[in-house]
Amino acid sequence: MRLVCNLDADDGITVAGVAAASDRPSRVEVESDLRSINQLYRERRWADGLPAFASTEAAVAQMLRYTTRRADEIVGRIAPGFGAATVERIAINAVIAGCEPEYLPILIAAVEAVTAPAFNLQGVQTTTDPVAVWLIVNGPIVQRLGLNAGPGCLGQGTWANATLGRALRLILQNVGGALPGEMDRATQGQPGKYTFCCAENETASPWPSLHVERGFAKNDSTVTVVGAEGTMNMHTYAKNADDILRVFSDTMAHGPSNEYVHGGEPWLVVCPEHAEILHAAGYSKADVKRRLWEQSRMSASRMAPEDLGRAQASRTIVLGKITTETFLTIAPDPDTIALLVAGGPGAHTVYVPSFGNTRSVTRRIV
Repeated sequence: MRLVCNLDADDGITVAGVAAASDRPSRVEVESDLRSINQLYRERRWADGLPAFASTEAAVAQMLRYTTRRADEIVGRIAPGFGAATVERIAINAVIAGCEPEYLPILIAAVEAVTAPAFNLQGVQTTTDPVAVWLIVNGPIVQRLGLNAGPGCLGQGTWANATLGRALRLILQNVGGALPGEMDRATQGQPGKYTFCCAENETASPWPSLHVERGFAKNDSTVTVVGAEGTMNMHTYAKNADDILRVFSDTMAHGPSNEYVHGGEPWLVVCPEHAEILHAAGYSKADVKRRLWEQSRMSASRMAPEDLGRAQASRTIVLGKITTETFLTIAPDPDTIALLVAGGPGAHTVYVPSFGNTRSVTRRIV
């Protein structure tokens, strides 16, 4: 069997966004059974520790039918190795992850998003922090491709969610060179580094969806990339909107937090039940963000002295003198707090702290 699988990061010469010949993935002959294929992937460190699919020429060619972009066009350079993420290389990793061919445009848009300067991919890829890249999909493509925005949307069981998140991680590893223990310096990492992808439950939301809030049309399909540290379940049966916002804010404020050190971008995945209570009380998305921003202010005295020093180095130019008497905000302003509605029945909202030195980026899926 012939595989398309030279995925190692390199710095081929580029002209007008097209990779040079040296940047083109090579072909490798291997036994046709999956055991041999996976053995090759393990030896070359091209997979993620889970069984992988064969990136045959036919499978990659089928994937490439779902874009009009040239196979050798460079979509972006992936830090920290700055390998060329050509359309073909994106397709190869999508095949290895098990993506259906029609998922390719989402991954192309996701690569455009993670390579935007605001996302700070260099920091995300090389930090000791456990940050993973979380994909959020919005728009008509969610229904068309069957992404899960409802019960269990952050968990297992949906092919599109699982393989899309996995494919982006493989691109970051194989094209960007961020191998665990090498350029990826995460102390422990987190399960979201295998896959982290969901859709927004737009039909269950009383508020404008994430992509509409960010200036896209309702009928646009978009993907948003987030530098996410993990998830914290916030389980409350409160029926009063003010009680809900108070306990959410209390959860967000914690001493060993990158968000208070740098002024982060905290995310809340609000369950439909909590969203309806807040909406019925007259709270818009902007109202919720402002209340959370105000009520999650944290005394700098809760930080260890070394971490307070980091906050002083990072935020003094914006906040002025910072002492143990200072109350720090979790984000630079209320609008930087991000909300989306997702999930199914149940009184569970999820707090997703950010890496701090990153900002989410949304791109339209073409």
